[in-house]
Amino acid sequence: MRIAALASHSALDVFDGAKDEGFETIALCKKGRERPYLEFKTIVDKCLLLNDFKEIYSEEVQKRLIEDEAIIVPNRSMAVYLGYDNLEKMNTRFFGNKFMLRWEERIGEKNYYRLLDEAKIRRPRIYTPDNIDGPVIVKLPEAKRRVERGFFFAKDKKDFDNKLHQLLKSNVIDEESLKDMVIEEFVMGAYFNVNYFHSVMFDRTELISVDRRIQSDWDSFYRLPADIQLELNRTPRLIEVGHEPATIRESLLEKVFEIGYSFVEATKKLQPPGIIGPFTLQLTVTPDLDLVVFDVAPRIGGGTNAYMGIGSQYSKLYFGKPISLGRRIAIEIKTAMNSRNIDKITT
Repeated sequence: MRIAALASHSALDVFDGAKDEGFETIALCKKGRERPYLEFKTIVDKCLLLNDFKEIYSEEVQKRLIEDEAIIVPNRSMAVYLGYDNLEKMNTRFFGNKFMLRWEERIGEKNYYRLLDEAKIRRPRIYTPDNIDGPVIVKLPEAKRRVERGFFFAKDKKDFDNKLHQLLKSNVIDEESLKDMVIEEFVMGAYFNVNYFHSVMFDRTELISVDRRIQSDWDSFYRLPADIQLELNRTPRLIEVGHEPATIRESLLEKVFEIGYSFVEATKKLQPPGIIGPFTLQLTVTPDLDLVVFDVAPRIGGGTNAYMGIGSQYSKLYFGKPISLGRRIAIEIKTAMNSRNIDKITT
């Protein structure tokens, strides 16, 4: 049995954790983007070079993966580059419930707002362009980089209209972007990515780690004095370029576990057998210490690399040693293999 992943996003964490548990690894690499996976050759046993990531769902590549007895750990990049329809039709074995992946979207029948409502987890209000009555964050794909989800803030409807016009005029977004636009209430508070792991083998939902995003050029823009920000008269972009480790107030852990378990139960109802393995709830902690979830990742989060090689703070409290999320995945797979229950954790 080997562990495979599309070589992007959180693949290094997956490969490092797999090697810690004695698995061989397969990196599904695109030509021109393979260097990191060749440089870190101690954790990559095979780099399968492709002209395009879409080749992963070709009969030839699937056959090779099946012959290698590969288990694919899906990440956001795989969902974006392959598309949900192609991914769901693949005959190769995936870790987790691959049919949960499309629930990451904000539109369509299967969307994470529906999951959060089913779980009774507080989320931001949703507006139309005509009923904005306060600060909002607008989420929509960029014109040239459809794989990236763009964001901008607006204090009211007039500000929203002005900024939308500015972004259209500068070609950062286009008319196609507007079709997938979602306008959310901007909830004031502190932001965290909370990384969970729902274990079928141990019958529990674990808190693994917490991280925060580093975004360009927002990360530098907000450091400027307010008068300079105003003089620049431009809309900063929120392009995710990294993550940093974080902790969350210990008295909030009760609520963190409550929403984690509630989310798992909602997924079992809406997409049986529900979430298996890693998922991330991105949330705001308000000044009243309420948790408001504003984004959902029903797969391994992009910030898990922050703990790669050193392990996360909360995982130690389950296993007596700090482990990364990549290693936690490998532990679940090894436990299922040893008990002949691999079908319970894969699709």
